[in-house]
Amino acid sequence: MARNKHVARKKRLLKAMKSNRRVPAWIIMRTNRRFMQHPKRRHWRRSNLKR
Repeated sequence: MARNKHVARKKRLLKAMKSNRRVPAWIIMRTNRRFMQHPKRRHWRRSNLKR
């Protein structure tokens, strides 16, 4: 990827980076471990983002 990125692409990448977090521990505790994994979790090498 280019070093100089468009602002729109940068915003999309930042949004994807923020949403790629684990489920918070207090939610796991509150739901009695029903939600252990995030359904939209993404690995940087296994799956690509839509452009």
